[in-house]
Amino acid sequence: MFALDPQLSSDTLLVGDLPLSRVLLMDDKNFPWLILVPRVENAVEIFQLSAAQQSELAIESALIAATMSRYFGAEKMNVAALGNVVAQLHVHHIARFKTDACWPKPVWGALAPLAYSGAERTSLPAALAELLVPSGLRF
Repeated sequence: MFALDPQLSSDTLLVGDLPLSRVLLMDDKNFPWLILVPRVENAVEIFQLSAAQQSELAIESALIAATMSRYFGAEKMNVAALGNVVAQLHVHHIARFKTDACWPKPVWGALAPLAYSGAERTSLPAALAELLVPSGLRF
């Protein structure tokens, strides 16, 4: 049975579920940052997914990256599945800009997280969910 890692749960806001993956918004206004978590029990690495699941993850990842690029006007999308801190398989999608505080370096550990405010905690996940509904997002 799928259960979200407690660290991911505490660091993110729920956007919704695509056919394979849970979509989460990183609670850090420094960078527009979504995370896909395949709802597959005990998955740590992409190669542990079935071929069909790997294909679905690639489709969902491309969808998230394209949606974020358009919505935020990103100059570059950083997409990565690291898992050094949280073992549960998850794929980061970070919209980057030449003007952001870390450009061109990685964002991990560079700045203290800046949590979204009260209104943003509901409005941004809802806006992103609305963009993803035609692609199969469920709540």
